[in-house]
Amino acid sequence: MATKQKQERLIIEESARDEVVSQLQGCLVNLIDLSLQAKQAHWNLLGRMFHPFHKQLDEIVDAARTGSDDVAERIATLGVAADGRAETVSEQSSLDSFPEGRISVEKAVTLTADRLQSTIQRLRQAIQATDDADPVSQDLLIGITSELEKHLWMVQSQEQE
Repeated sequence: MATKQKQERLIIEESARDEVVSQLQGCLVNLIDLSLQAKQAHWNLLGRMFHPFHKQLDEIVDAARTGSDDVAERIATLGVAADGRAETVSEQSSLDSFPEGRISVEKAVTLTADRLQSTIQRLRQAIQATDDADPVSQDLLIGITSELEKHLWMVQSQEQE
């Protein structure tokens, strides 16, 4: 669990803060994992439509990295240390692991869509859980979710024939 710091001016009550930080931390590890997995696909992509999907994966990486940075900074704002260490991400991410080696564009599209969906599901759980406790954190999560849902729409549209 993330480490708390002594904070004289609490933004939200401590009991609510613990739940909010727990939700944010779960989103943080998934966002970091999403960015790493999308980069793994980006580096190892093969096949038709390589170039456009290669570029699209970078957009997803950027969105996940920006989202993870915003979430980590929100955790810090609430007086707790965010935990984005590799071992924490590996142990706590709810995303399936990404296969090693080269991967076809078609397979990468499906795997990326699946990981986007899992990340979005976790974000939506956190949105519900932070509803009354911290509308500011909830608003942050809604914005990240909106952007990732747009990416999911664009990625899964490529599965259609």
